[in-house]
This record gives sequence, C-alpha cells and structure tokens, in this order.
Amino acid sequence: MSEQHFPLTDFIEYPQQQMLQRAQQYLADCRRRHSIRQFSTKTVPQEIIEQCILAAGSAPSGANHQPWHFVAISDAKVKAQIRTEAEALEHAFYAGRAGDEWLDALKPLGTNAKKEYLTEAPWLIAVFSQKRGGIEQTDDKTNYYVHESVGLACGFLIQALHHAGLGTLTHTPKPMSFLTKVCQRDADNERPFMLIGTGYPADNATIPAHALKKKALEQICSFV
Repeated sequence: MSEQHFPLTDFIEYPQQQMLQRAQQYLADCRRRHSIRQFSTKTVPQEIIEQCILAAGSAPSGANHQPWHFVAISDAKVKAQIRTEAEALEHAFYAGRAGDEWLDALKPLGTNAKKEYLTEAPWLIAVFSQKRGGIEQTDDKTNYYVHESVGLACGFLIQALHHAGLGTLTHTPKPMSFLTKVCQRDADNERPFMLIGTGYPADNATIPAHALKKKALEQICSFV
C-alpha cells in the first residue's frame, strides 16, 4: 500500500487561556472518576456502550493495526459464568497465592474473593489483545506494541464510560484464559487483557478513603 496523507482539517486551536480552562475542567472531571464495586441493576442501553467502544477504538496503536477486540456482555447467564470462574481464581489468590506483601497492599481497599459486581453490573466488557491482524478485516500481519496499544484503548474506554455518566471497575484475574472460552474467542491469536464492569453506581456505592489519595504533581512529573 503506497503512502498517502490528507490535510489535518479537524484540529481546533484554542486561545491559551481557554486551553488552561479546558485542561482544568478535564482534570476536575477526571477526579470524579472512581472505581466502584457496588453497581445498580438499572439497565444501560447498548447504544451507549457502542459509542464508548468506538471511542476506545480511536486510540493510537502500533502501525495503526488496532490489535484489540471488545466483547460486551449483558447476558445474565454469561456474567454468572464469568463470576464463577473469576471467584475460583480469587479464592486461591486471597488464600495465599498472592503473597503477604500484595495482600497487605490490598487491605486498605477492603477487597476479597467475592466479586458480586461481576453479576450486578449491567455490562461486562472483556478486552482481548491480538497477536496478528491489521487494518483490514482479512489481514494476517504481525501486530506491534500490542500491550501498549491495548492499554491505551482501555484507558480511552474507561474515560469514555465515565464521560457518558457510568461507573467502572477494572478486573484482571490471573490467569484469565477462561474468558477466551466463555467469550468464544480465538485462543491461538487472542489473549484476555482486561475485564471492565460498567453501569450506574448503586445507591449505597462507596469509595475507599485509600483510593482518594492521589500523588502530587511533583511526585509524578519532572520538567526538563
């Protein structure tokens, strides 16, 4: 395929004062995003999930191969199957497989092996990374920077869901191979990357005090 370029026509240059205001407004919006573990059973229309996944699909990726696939799950039986499989792994994790240091780090969050949110959340979105693919449906090329690319897409997805007005929780049981079978994906080419629960927060939803502690700018950034 020959190289081809088009003029950039949709960039908007804002006055710098407006840029600062927009950056501050976005920061304030980001600070309202919290991981929640109590979801309402209130339904969320599929159209909203579709738009958020399209936003995730706009993330940058190695060679623009977009090495990801999203499986959006609302079926109660499938969610129950995922919860059963995930909790079996979590019981082993909390029984000692994680190690004392990891378990101590989790104590302030109050997490345990029970994962009610996997059946309470109206939607679960399983994100898969792809070793091979390409821009076209029939492509079978090596994908590059797969983990970096899929990680970026997950960030886009989480923020899109938040922007739409939904709560989220990331879930990464290990190993996650059961998701490949449950979601009927190609085990030779795809690997489960992340499971995201999303929906409205329950009326009794809480946020651990520990999760509200965010590092200051000087702790996370250096200017050279």
